[in-house]
Amino acid sequence: MIEPLASAQMRVRDHLLAPDTLVRALASGRRKGQRPRWTRVELRYVDLKAGRRLQITRYDETQAHVSNHGPDDAPAAVAELLAEPFGNWHVETTAETVQLRVTKGGEAAVGITAGVAAVAERAHDRAKARMLPEDDPVLVALGISDAKGVVKPTRRAKYRQVEEFLRELGASVDDALGAGRLAPTAEDPLRVVDLGCGNAYLTFAAHAWLSRVRGLPVRLVGVDVKEQSRAHNTEVARRLGVEDQVTFVKAGIDDVVLEETPQVVLALHACDTATDDALARAVEWSADLVLAAPCCHKDVSRQLRSRPAPAPYSLLTRDGILRERFADTLTDALRAALLRTRGYRVDVVEFVGSEHTPRNTLIRAAATGAVASGADEELAALTATWQVEPKLAELLG
Repeated sequence: MIEPLASAQMRVRDHLLAPDTLVRALASGRRKGQRPRWTRVELRYVDLKAGRRLQITRYDETQAHVSNHGPDDAPAAVAELLAEPFGNWHVETTAETVQLRVTKGGEAAVGITAGVAAVAERAHDRAKARMLPEDDPVLVALGISDAKGVVKPTRRAKYRQVEEFLRELGASVDDALGAGRLAPTAEDPLRVVDLGCGNAYLTFAAHAWLSRVRGLPVRLVGVDVKEQSRAHNTEVARRLGVEDQVTFVKAGIDDVVLEETPQVVLALHACDTATDDALARAVEWSADLVLAAPCCHKDVSRQLRSRPAPAPYSLLTRDGILRERFADTLTDALRAALLRTRGYRVDVVEFVGSEHTPRNTLIRAAATGAVASGADEELAALTATWQVEPKLAELLG
């Protein structure tokens, strides 16, 4: 239902300030033409020695900032968050779930689902919340954890990469659910494709989190050009008992044919222009959500090597190592700009520390249906200045 934003926010405020019934709340997304100070905010109540406190975790592009608020200052902290131009609020209580989405006209689209939510976890000193615990069957099946359910010392970096990717996926999916862009049901599950899935670490992890942790009906397809990968991953799915929900096909990113159009497209560490192939397919499918972690940006680097840099930027491309690093940045900036011209809201973030993998940039795009103001002009100016022809522009026509 549509109602004035102020009244809808008062309902959210009342839930946020109810220490006995609030289970969890999440603020995410942004309103048209505005950007909140935080990428997302999570709220829950915790029990401390001094009593029950409202714990607020604010996320920026690189880290989480946690604060605890008592009865005296919690109302002000909540009011400050409600004043931020978040596009979506998702509030779970012991009695109902409230989803608030701010419309383009500045009103509130509110959905309320009755029923008992998950039991609130009030412990303050709990271990850091894991997207998938170390003993999860998926991690054991993939060889990240041993038979005792402990992550192997040599696989710590891989486990951290999986965890941080799932955090980004979780935040993006929660945002899309809250905005009403995704609404999976048992009859129409969430359709996900992982392009260039390789050994499918993130494919299986994404399915495990979305289906078992988040409780969403999911149908996921992994795509890889190698028959060996398809056979191996299919056997892992069989051992995990998810072969009816997770399937694999042998095909290239640019020519794969899927039975159903995917709503979520993943492409993690696809080399060079394979990332462009993945982004182009996502646009072709009108995917609601895209998460791509690029790898080895060779195409634009080659173009920069053969063309003079515009004044006064020749120092950026004179030395090979600087040219390669600049090409990485320029390539992903152009990809983001191209997606904005096709009706996507795009963020480029670091999803895991560089000590775990040097390929740690994530392009996160959500369909809005509206071209960002000035997107075409910005793209034209950037390509003209550097005299480059992005592969993605060619693929998108």
